[in-house]
Amino acid sequence: MALAQSPPPPATLAQLQQRLTEHISHPRFAAAIWGLKVVSLDSGRTLFEQNPGKLFSPASNCKLYTMALALDQLGGDYRIKTSFYAATKPDRSGDLKSDLILYGRGDPTINARLNGGDIFRALEPLVATLANAGVRRLRGDLVGDASFFRGPPYGSGWAWDDLNNYYGAEISALTINDNTLQLSAAPGSTVGAPCHLTILPPTSYLVVSNRTFTGTAGSRRDLSFYRPLGQNVIYVTGQLPRGDTNFTDTVTMANPAGLFVTLFKEALTRHGIRVDGKARAMDGFNSAVRPVDVSRLLELGSVTSPPMRDLVREVQKPSQNLYADLVLAHLGALEQARRVPNRVETSAESRRTEPELGAFPLTSEAAGLHELEKFLAKAGVAPGEVHFEEGAGLSRNNLATPNATLALLQFMSHHAEAEAYLNALPIAGVDGSLRHRMVDPPAAGNVRAKTGALRWANSLSGHVTTAAGERLIFCIMLNRYSAPDAEHSARAEIDQIAVMLAEYAGRPDK
Repeated sequence: MALAQSPPPPATLAQLQQRLTEHISHPRFAAAIWGLKVVSLDSGRTLFEQNPGKLFSPASNCKLYTMALALDQLGGDYRIKTSFYAATKPDRSGDLKSDLILYGRGDPTINARLNGGDIFRALEPLVATLANAGVRRLRGDLVGDASFFRGPPYGSGWAWDDLNNYYGAEISALTINDNTLQLSAAPGSTVGAPCHLTILPPTSYLVVSNRTFTGTAGSRRDLSFYRPLGQNVIYVTGQLPRGDTNFTDTVTMANPAGLFVTLFKEALTRHGIRVDGKARAMDGFNSAVRPVDVSRLLELGSVTSPPMRDLVREVQKPSQNLYADLVLAHLGALEQARRVPNRVETSAESRRTEPELGAFPLTSEAAGLHELEKFLAKAGVAPGEVHFEEGAGLSRNNLATPNATLALLQFMSHHAEAEAYLNALPIAGVDGSLRHRMVDPPAAGNVRAKTGALRWANSLSGHVTTAAGERLIFCIMLNRYSAPDAEHSARAEIDQIAVMLAEYAGRPDK
């Protein structure tokens, strides 16, 4: 029996429109809702649309908005600074006779992942900066100050059961190792023995309660990790079969600034810089009770993140939630610092001249969203077409229309940072969250788009060039879809549309 052949690529706009309509009208989508819009960047005309003005859950397509805001307000060369402050300079022998404050502003890149798996290598620039400042011994405390951000460490609208997962790591102005640790489990030597649990990088900051056992060979692997909110105790339960390979998972912790200074104190010790005092941390809540005005202290030195265009790539390619939320909070904190006396300023703030608008929101996240609202008006997004609670897309309450996403993509295609914005998007069949999707031509290496996925929301928005050479931008959102089988997953249904656009052979002038 001959296999059914795939239909030829659509050769005219009418054929493309018919093919798209047939696809999204299939009975398996009867309970779902599609949002779809396709626009030519070359001519500006709309090729297809379905529910373009309806509000959908965009999931991680929210990152398109947050990163556009960052590039627009800060520019691709902007770097996030982390500073050392003290009441005095070290004396001639290198003694610093005061507390040393490590003041963070949300640099997300101090982690092992970007430094060959070695967290202490990631801390080397900070150690070198302190050594260059002449510090050989710290007589006071080492204080990790995360107060540049105001508000709770969780994004608005996050679900409580997200917070034990890497994508729900706490937001902190002093972020280290993506605010996560690796917990590795290996079977014990005998059946019934506890499993061997290891934390990487090694630290006593997170305590492990081992409630595991080793099962018989061939039994089912069944391990669970649970950390009560606000605590740094993780309960590990279940079993690993004897002879099984090691199992590794990523776990989050409370108060990442505390882990930061704990590891940094060890890094200083490794380099012969002695710390006599304690390693402790403070955030915007406890600093409000005992405020520290760093503008009255001496800045002994600082390190900076990679440029913003690189941070945007680190967000968009893998769809990194924490980094997106850190960038949004940083933008909000800059605005709060400009409005509130005795907050640390940066060069970005000094360039601003906008008048006061009255009382400002409490949280840095809310301040960042206020900046996003103003930016979207400039980008041509109609009022009421975007409603965000946070910047990464983890909130199920975030909403956007296809019209809004297309307006954003069109605006950024002509922006001074257009190249950085486009190059940060995952490429089908090549990298990021599209590495294993649309792996064959003509979509492979062609579709550049941001993915998004929650339990009942899937999205894909970005750029594609047709077979005839026409440059298109598109937004595809599918909400409330229950797939009948693996072959018809939401991802597969969305990818089929992107492939149709890549195959479309109609001439732009027809």
